[in-house]
Amino acid sequence: MIQLQRSGLAEGIRLGLGPAGAAFVLALSFGAEAEAQGWGIGLPVVFSALAFSGSAQFTLLTALSGGTVVAAIASAALINARYLVMSVALNDSLHGSRLSRALQAQALVDASFVFAHRKDGGYDVSRLIGASLPQWVLWVLGTAVGALAAPSADLMHELGLDVVFPAFFLVLALEEVRRSRRALAASLLGAAVAAGLLLVTEPGYALLGATAAALIGLIPERGSEPDPEPAVTEEETS
Repeated sequence: MIQLQRSGLAEGIRLGLGPAGAAFVLALSFGAEAEAQGWGIGLPVVFSALAFSGSAQFTLLTALSGGTVVAAIASAALINARYLVMSVALNDSLHGSRLSRALQAQALVDASFVFAHRKDGGYDVSRLIGASLPQWVLWVLGTAVGALAAPSADLMHELGLDVVFPAFFLVLALEEVRRSRRALAASLLGAAVAAGLLLVTEPGYALLGATAAALIGLIPERGSEPDPEPAVTEEETS
């Protein structure tokens, strides 16, 4: 049985409205592109409801258009490998039986992971689930609207809708950088690595190489260790 705190759930829903709007815009593109590649209307919607991962879905869609099914699935799985690391970080904050913990982990998406992060290093599961709810609803709805209306890529570009999602995640990154020196160091190093790799390789590989900067997170931050408990004197025990 999953027990959620109403205050955390409500706060998560409020925080999740922003990325939900961005997810709706991105889902429009996915739905339109999937329909253009012959997926129809129902299949993209079902896929969005079950997968709920923009990066994996776009990767699979792109890979299927020019490669084999095995290559497409492998590419989608590889790009979502980050969730393995995120799930390890979240693990100690989950509660209940194995089934309950598995269900709670289904709410793990990038923006919600950031919103659920507490100052003590743990994660608020109620806030995590609350933030993911509006994102899932608008992601599925956006896919349906995109598949039905099929807006062109040129129209999305002219309206500036193609930069909404990246811009929102930039805001999330800035918020995390403001709270953590390690996040600031990782951001600067990642930007430097990406800039250097862009001189010799394609943007996709440059972005992949820049993620190595996240290994800075393995280094403990100063002051992050809990204060030692005060010694108990004989006078206090008497």
